[in-house]
Amino acid sequence: MSMSEVTPDGAAPAPAPSEVMTYRQQTVLLAPGPIETLEKPKNLVLIGTILTVVGIALLGTALFGSGIMMIVRIVIGLASLVFLFKGLGKIGIARWGSQFDLSYWLACIWLVALVVAAIVAPLLPLGEYKDTVKTLAEPGFAPPSLLSEHPLGTNNFGLDLLARALYGARASLTVAICAVLIGIVIGGTIGVMAGYFRGKIDAVVGILTNSLLAIPSLVLLIALAAVLTSNLRNITLALSILCIPSMVRIARANTIVVAQREFVLAARAMGATKWRVIWRELVPNVLVPVAALGLVAVSGLIVAEASLSFLGLGIAQPDPTWGNMIAEGQGGIVEKHPFIVLVPGVFLFLTVFSFNLIGEKYRSKL
Repeated sequence: MSMSEVTPDGAAPAPAPSEVMTYRQQTVLLAPGPIETLEKPKNLVLIGTILTVVGIALLGTALFGSGIMMIVRIVIGLASLVFLFKGLGKIGIARWGSQFDLSYWLACIWLVALVVAAIVAPLLPLGEYKDTVKTLAEPGFAPPSLLSEHPLGTNNFGLDLLARALYGARASLTVAICAVLIGIVIGGTIGVMAGYFRGKIDAVVGILTNSLLAIPSLVLLIALAAVLTSNLRNITLALSILCIPSMVRIARANTIVVAQREFVLAARAMGATKWRVIWRELVPNVLVPVAALGLVAVSGLIVAEASLSFLGLGIAQPDPTWGNMIAEGQGGIVEKHPFIVLVPGVFLFLTVFSFNLIGEKYRSKL
């Protein structure tokens, strides 16, 4: 460009339309490597539907194939669950995108169904779960049969295992959830105070918390169960003692972090009292990670309650819990009638797994 082409104000003249250069749009790959193409939604739906149908067919064979050996039916049943999981997962991804997590939704459905069934258990057409006098005419150790009066079988007294599993869910869930709520209220409050005031309060709380955590959980529970009467209230209080130290630590750690944020410093600069800062600024922000830990803690306390009942230190017979139902398989009974242990064991496993899965899901989002 020559000096004569410069305008008086020092700017270059605009190019003529014929001089405007156009550039082809280019795509730049930021990370080298093979590009994986996603399956089309129609293909996912087709594949998922085929897998689901195969899974349903295999499940029907496993449940109603009375002429097939038990071990073969178990293998077919497990294979059907794999096909169903894969099929429903593909259908869900095609419908809701790659973020769809079938395991999470199955866990939510299981917990909701279990809680609802446990609440309305007295209204359901279930067999007797507690009074052995009413089951004198019922067969003992009746095997599971989905189309019979006892879908999951009976124990040695003729008590219905499905009814006992649902009423046992009442006890296990009540104890675990109440213990976690007590731990959140007491442990969370102590942790927030220690994390905000620091100093001697923090030091004393740290010593007490570490002392409780140093005692093995099962040993502490056995010691408490030996002193307290075995009922729902005392078992809940004993389990809450296990839950409090963990809640104190998570609440304290999050309080120390949140207390340094701008909105807390601004509230203090504006003249807010310490208690106002704690209850209006700190507690709402600390409660979220504490509640996420609480979901995971519920699963651990369910196992702890089952352990106490299995050892005969928890809720005693004839009131059912998953722990004392599993204990009914002692003395060689489980070898002859494995469903006596499998029924409460499956309920226990699915519930604990679901709480763990949901809790970890929420903790990963924090």
